[in-house]
Amino acid sequence: MLRRIPNYNLYGESARPPWYDAFNFEWIAERSAPNDWHIDAHRHDALLQFLYIRGGGDDGDVLIENTRIPIQPPCVIMLPAQTVHGFNFAPDVDGLVLTVAQRSLEALAAMAAPPLIPLLQRAGVTRVNARTHAGALMPLIELLENEYRATDRGHMAAGLPLLIALFVHVGRLCEAAPASRTAAGTSLSATQRRAGQIRRFRELVVKHAREHRPVDFYAQTLGTTVAQLGRICREEISSSPLAVINEHLVREAQRDLVYSHMSVKQIAHELGFDDIAYFSRYFRKQTGVTPTQFQKEAIRALAIDRRGA
Repeated sequence: MLRRIPNYNLYGESARPPWYDAFNFEWIAERSAPNDWHIDAHRHDALLQFLYIRGGGDDGDVLIENTRIPIQPPCVIMLPAQTVHGFNFAPDVDGLVLTVAQRSLEALAAMAAPPLIPLLQRAGVTRVNARTHAGALMPLIELLENEYRATDRGHMAAGLPLLIALFVHVGRLCEAAPASRTAAGTSLSATQRRAGQIRRFRELVVKHAREHRPVDFYAQTLGTTVAQLGRICREEISSSPLAVINEHLVREAQRDLVYSHMSVKQIAHELGFDDIAYFSRYFRKQTGVTPTQFQKEAIRALAIDRRGA
């Protein structure tokens, strides 16, 4: 069951909450060598991981959901949030891992490069042309590493646009490559239909969650039944449609509680709750704490200075 699979921020570290914006760069050896080049199956609730294997590692493989796929460099590996994955790396592997908050990246892509969104939501392995991959990817990767290593203010803000530029190039390489391998080891067309349904459902949730629509509204809009939508969600993301809706609302509330200067009452109103008491009960049911408790604990943990409001 997915619920028993470890959920990490980065492998071996406790998961950060989904409202936390993260950007991480590391070479594969940094984390894999101490783990004997083996990474057990795990997932990240809110983080996308991108791997670029530029050499070595011919004996390695990646587990995506229930299928192991050989790592044949040069290749790129996309692992959207909530994808169960694990690795067996060869000791001579030459590659890197980029980790970024999926929602932040998709929001930026929606404004700057909407065609990227399907790429960011699809797990798979794609071999790239050995003659062109380094020239297209490495300059951007070097800039990303420099921003990550930097301590200057705004390095996150500089890193996200570079990620968009990187994924534009990755998308071009994937289009020029032979059929990509998915978690099932088949062509993308065999699985993309169900992934597309999940993507459209999530888009509808983003658009209508504040209206507190019932699940049958989403099913009807998608041209399916409540039972079929429930089955797709269980099989594709190990969740229920209602859980997806609740997770979105709670995530929005958490982000506003931490990063905005709105009151709890204002946040409740923005999220479509007319009764602040009901919103507090709803939030506590989903998270185990009240909105005020969550806000105080999160701000203290992140050392956020809100005095400039």
